[in-house]
Amino acid sequence: MSRDSMNEYLNPLLERYASKEMSYIFSPRNKFSTWRKLWIALARCEKELGLPISDEQIDELQAHVDDIDFDLAKKYEAKVRHDVMAHVHTYGDSCPKARPIIHLGATSAYVGDNTDLIQTRDGFKLILGRIAGLIDLLRSFAVKHADTATLGFTHFQPAQLTTVGKRACLWMYDLVMDYNDIKHYLDNLPFLGVKGTTGTQASFLTLFDGNHELVKQLDMNVTRSMGFKGSLPVTGQTYTRKVDYQAASLLSGLAQSLHKMANDIRLLQHLKEVEEPFEKSQIGSSAMAYKRNPMRSERMTSLCRYIISLCQSPAMTAAEQWFERTLDDSANKRLSIPEMFLSADACLLIAVNIADGLVVYPKVIARHIDDELPFMATENIIMACVKKGADRQDLHEKIRVHSMAAANQVKMEGRKNDLIERIAADVSFGLSENELKDLLDVSTFTGRAPQQVHEFIGDWIDPLIVKAEKDGKFKNSELTV
Repeated sequence: MSRDSMNEYLNPLLERYASKEMSYIFSPRNKFSTWRKLWIALARCEKELGLPISDEQIDELQAHVDDIDFDLAKKYEAKVRHDVMAHVHTYGDSCPKARPIIHLGATSAYVGDNTDLIQTRDGFKLILGRIAGLIDLLRSFAVKHADTATLGFTHFQPAQLTTVGKRACLWMYDLVMDYNDIKHYLDNLPFLGVKGTTGTQASFLTLFDGNHELVKQLDMNVTRSMGFKGSLPVTGQTYTRKVDYQAASLLSGLAQSLHKMANDIRLLQHLKEVEEPFEKSQIGSSAMAYKRNPMRSERMTSLCRYIISLCQSPAMTAAEQWFERTLDDSANKRLSIPEMFLSADACLLIAVNIADGLVVYPKVIARHIDDELPFMATENIIMACVKKGADRQDLHEKIRVHSMAAANQVKMEGRKNDLIERIAADVSFGLSENELKDLLDVSTFTGRAPQQVHEFIGDWIDPLIVKAEKDGKFKNSELTV
């Protein structure tokens, strides 16, 4: 790193969090080389439909698609104050024969907006792979711990038992919803296509001597050549900014899912029941050497919060557009959309890293269950006694008294919960030690949680993973910690 760079702001998303793959998608090189690919596609399709463009001109454009002189483009932009025209001139300097037909009939939105949609498409493809990889890791975790009973929590107060694997299924289902929503968005994502200055295609109609069918064909051919199934049916100069808001909303939804998962892990780590990975030489605190902070989950919640907050910007931009276009969207789009994708990418990399190394402490979980299960078992105990002929109301009152005494011992004196011992010593209940032990069998308190894990994975997760692998949407590389 140069000394000068230390005097400039460095974006943490690029320096610390997001992957090189996602960074490249929104990089200047990818952006401006995509502009050139769009100009080539336009020229090629115009030639195929009869405009006087030569193979030599297209070959020249193709030969210089990647060798962009950024310094020259910067000089042109300082002069003409227009980024697209700066790159038209820069490209033209490299391609003198093709210069006359670069950007023929197009407006700035042709390259700007279509590139934005390509970046959105490619960004979501990478995101889908990350989600599939995360779901696959959580699947293995859920299967391994499908039968591991643990306290359920409502209001963060001990509630009926569930299993560690079932809780992981809650995380997975949120992610399945995100995966399916993003996939649906991608399957229906339209291209701007070739629409002209106010969306009327007037310039192209002039180029093709008033032939409407050729203009429609040009729009279709360019769209398909860039990998899209169809273009927007009507536009102003730009595509409707609701497309951006929809993308932002999907990223916000993903962030909500990851935030919830990370918060659960943070709370479980406080309880010492489950921990995120902790490296051998990792330092939890500069002052307190014993600490094992859930720093990955904390980082993930921090980035997720940023994504959720950014979602408001595309919403406001979509609402603020005037007629066929205004330019107050541009600066906002340059910041909010890429940063949401970069942040989501970073969150998924962290989540994958956590899921790949989650540690469960069954003995701690069992101790916590032992502390609370006597209270939860009271209704089962009453029912067992009633079957033997006891009076429910009498036993209910006795259990209430015993429960209050046991709770007082736990809370006021810091002692072990001795409710079961109190019931065993009370002849009114008439239960043997073995009978009480059977009534406290943990597996009878988890309901169908273990079965739900296997059913959910078989019906929902396995098909998704198989389809994702078949489609090539599987990415777990560049794991960050």
